[in-house]
Amino acid sequence: MNNDQMLNSIFHPLKTWADAEPGNWNMLIGIGFVLLLVGLILTFSFYKKIGKPDERVSQIHLRSASIILFVVIMSDIIFPKEYMWQIFFLFKYSLAFIVSGIYLAVRYKMDFSN
Repeated sequence: MNNDQMLNSIFHPLKTWADAEPGNWNMLIGIGFVLLLVGLILTFSFYKKIGKPDERVSQIHLRSASIILFVVIMSDIIFPKEYMWQIFFLFKYSLAFIVSGIYLAVRYKMDFSN
């Protein structure tokens, strides 16, 4: 079994469930938008809490951007492109911003809170 067949077997049940009823498709879109908003708020709020860029903060911001890039690239590799690409596109960026926000929260807790 090659990699594409394995990934297809992982995501095919989700496709089957989403195609069963329009409400299931809408639920996936709603969950994706909620996760995207949570990720954007988390990332933006900790970006603002960390403050204006200096030597140390610039490194934190660059690391956060590289985490976003890494998650987007990994999601492009993992998620299928033949079906449900709109949903996976939404989840790809949701996950990227959530992971980046978690990284910023951990760094804020380690470096900036007393």
